[in-house]
Amino acid sequence: MIILGIDVGGTGIKGGLVDTKLGKIITEKKRVLTPSPSTPETITKSISEIIEHFQWEKKAIGCGFPASVKGGIVRNASNIDKTWIGVNVAEYIKNTTQCPTYIVNDADAAGIAEIKFGNIPKELKTILFITIGTGIGSALFAKKRLVPNTELGHIIIDGKDAETYISNAVREREKLSWEEWGKRFSLYLNRLEFLFWPDAFILGGGISKEFYQFSPFIKTEVPVIPATLKNQAGIIGAALYAEKKLKK
Repeated sequence: MIILGIDVGGTGIKGGLVDTKLGKIITEKKRVLTPSPSTPETITKSISEIIEHFQWEKKAIGCGFPASVKGGIVRNASNIDKTWIGVNVAEYIKNTTQCPTYIVNDADAAGIAEIKFGNIPKELKTILFITIGTGIGSALFAKKRLVPNTELGHIIIDGKDAETYISNAVREREKLSWEEWGKRFSLYLNRLEFLFWPDAFILGGGISKEFYQFSPFIKTEVPVIPATLKNQAGIIGAALYAEKKLKK
């Protein structure tokens, strides 16, 4: 099945046509800047631009969204405008674009793709997938089953919301060296390790391609593995989520 997957991020909104059998994006990605303010109106306009680019009018789309979405309703908004809270995001986008829309948390989407198509050892049963970007996202899997809408980017580390301490945006803003940032990130993983004792951490997001730069400074008892699909995972996972919903 070919489905348009869209990944809404804090700085960019990306989309591509995905072959869900192969777990691959089969087109060049289309990327637009995340608008500011990132309101329902402005983000949906950007999504419409991606839909028009791929001439995907009135066809189903999967969308990874940077918020907890329960029962279709946006429950929090750390990296998008607060006016999204309480909005039925799938219905809003569908009513505007005329495309049946299936919404999943953006980190959950990326995790879904990595679990299905990433190079993850079969013996690993409990996996914490962490995305590192403008914010920090998390997806928890137990025997490949997703526990949706975890928000582990907001646990407290050193008296601070983790996302405001160890995101890639913070690394860039504070001009942290890889050693400085890696040691901070290690503290974060140590805290998650103590709380969940996963079999492994999988690190995704664009920064995962720089894993070799900071991995020497991460000290954990369980393996830390860079994601295979990197920043394509969100688009692929959103399409996989839509496919699953369409088959129900």
